[in-house]
Amino acid sequence: MTDVLGQALYSYYHNQTRHKLWIHNKYGPKEEMPIDTYFRKDEDMPDIEWLALNECRGKVLDIGAGAGSHALLLQQRPEIDVLAIDISPLSVHVMKDRGVKQVLEADIYRFNQGKFDTLLLLMNGIGLAGTVEGLKNLLIHLKTLLTDGGQILFDSSDVAYLYEDHIPTHEYYGEIWYQYEYQQQKTDWFKWLYIDEKELQQIVEECGFKMEVLLEDEYGQYLTRLTVTG
Repeated sequence: MTDVLGQALYSYYHNQTRHKLWIHNKYGPKEEMPIDTYFRKDEDMPDIEWLALNECRGKVLDIGAGAGSHALLLQQRPEIDVLAIDISPLSVHVMKDRGVKQVLEADIYRFNQGKFDTLLLLMNGIGLAGTVEGLKNLLIHLKTLLTDGGQILFDSSDVAYLYEDHIPTHEYYGEIWYQYEYQQQKTDWFKWLYIDEKELQQIVEECGFKMEVLLEDEYGQYLTRLTVTG
């Protein structure tokens, strides 16, 4: 897949352009994704992300770290040892330029370099699973990266509101088709998963986890912690 998001982050950070990053979907018109969202300072973090950062402990793997904003904050804390990974080579370049100390270009599905006390997936990073079945496979893999007593922290949301009274029945409604566009370059279409709490509860139990919802907001977004049962 073309590294469209990485190019947008790289160009924005290095002041090469101020083009817009567009997200196409199959339920409505395209939407602009403000690139500065990926470069938020601590005072601009929403409550869900702040709480997630404060719940991190020990050795942390920041998965799908993007421009590295969360890793930059975490590495300032002496009790935290954070490694940021992203599949995008240009995103990794940006993180290094911004001062993230430990960065790796990696596909989480192939990543097996050690065990971590906290696996962090923010900005609906768990969505990379794509589908409900994909989420089960991802969680099973993530379990192999956890220390005894380790935790997975991520946020997601219930997107039933997108469909009004016409929620699809042929597939899970949170499996959304997207396509990035930047400077007339487009990715292939890909699925991104938004999972509601009830559906997630069933999946995590099936995969051997206990689920704790740490925060919910009025927009259906929530932060959850998963720990291995037993």
